[in-house]
Amino acid sequence: MSLLARMAWRNLWRNPQRSLLSLAAIAFGVTLLVFSVGLQIGGYEQMIGNTVRLLTGLAQVQRPGYLDAPRLRLDIPAARDLRARLEAGLRELAPGVVVAPRAQSFVLLSSERRSLGALLVGVDPRAEARLSSLPGTVHRGRYLRTGEEVVLGAALARNLGLAPGDEVTVLGSARDGSVVATVLTVVGVFESGARELDRSLAQMPLATFQDLFAMPDRVHALVLGEAPLDALPELVRRTRALLPPDPPLAVLTWEHIEPGVKQAIEMDFASGWLMYLILVLVITFSILNTFLMAVLERRREFGVLLALGFRHGRLLRLVLWEAALLTALGVLLGMALGAALVAYFAVHGITFEGMEVYAEQFNLPPYLTPKLTPFVLFSGPAVVLAVTLLAALYPASRVRAVDPAETTREVG
Repeated sequence: MSLLARMAWRNLWRNPQRSLLSLAAIAFGVTLLVFSVGLQIGGYEQMIGNTVRLLTGLAQVQRPGYLDAPRLRLDIPAARDLRARLEAGLRELAPGVVVAPRAQSFVLLSSERRSLGALLVGVDPRAEARLSSLPGTVHRGRYLRTGEEVVLGAALARNLGLAPGDEVTVLGSARDGSVVATVLTVVGVFESGARELDRSLAQMPLATFQDLFAMPDRVHALVLGEAPLDALPELVRRTRALLPPDPPLAVLTWEHIEPGVKQAIEMDFASGWLMYLILVLVITFSILNTFLMAVLERRREFGVLLALGFRHGRLLRLVLWEAALLTALGVLLGMALGAALVAYFAVHGITFEGMEVYAEQFNLPPYLTPKLTPFVLFSGPAVVLAVTLLAALYPASRVRAVDPAETTREVG
């Protein structure tokens, strides 16, 4: 350690109460930043996870243009072989990966009470049970198995006046232009928590859907799920490499399918960092006041040092060393405490009164879990360190105004 660094370290503890208070302020602010950012990032991952687990999946294979203008003929042929190829090719990246086939059409559902338009989706019940949280939200009846049965959203079932065991008439148009007219048995009613889904979505077994809508071995989407979120870029790359050249197929991530979720996260992230910057400024001004008072109180000491041959530049570096050591020590202590808090709650989770009941109702995790990443650990502390050191330049620059002759007369 250099002479200036050793002098700076000793100077810090000449007034231990002030140094400890400043150290505690920096450490508390950094701890709060690390924990808050970790909770924010963890919350985003849970939000994304809940979204993709409900219906969209991490990514989907579709025909180009189908997302914007879903038409029955924009389908994927030879879906069974392509699904098997994708599952085999992606298993090395994510051993538990699920590829769920879906086909869908807008239909008219009729009961004795009324008729309503709805989105009817044909699904593989076993794959959906692994991929989607929707089967877990069935609160009346059961989920799909096989045959001519259907599950309805809670609002849709209520508007139609239907309950498990009732029959509903389906009217629609098949892929070959023929009319689809059949009767399905309602076996379950789900309540996902998403109003639009509960008001307009119905699901039935895929095999029955394909028979009714003249779509043998054809689907509209292959939904990818049950893979780590951070593996999504590689998952998309490998999926594209496994797709046949004809017909052309697109791989859409959850960000393309649910852009509103991404925009909500970006807006919340920006507003969150605005609050963090305000916290950093509060910490900075408190430390700035401490450094400024320390410099003003030591004018006589600085005058004597200058009279003994110290140069203003060297004295300036001494004060900056003091600021750097105190700030770095506070930042390191805050990082350690913040990381410990994040690690603890990442295991045990954070819950609130009533949260478990709400989460159980909509098949969601009953707690929030922060996440510790390099960004979480270093972003906030780096900002605190940089801003605090910049703020320390002002009190340090006051050293240049010290006149050794004037301060020597003050000593006398």
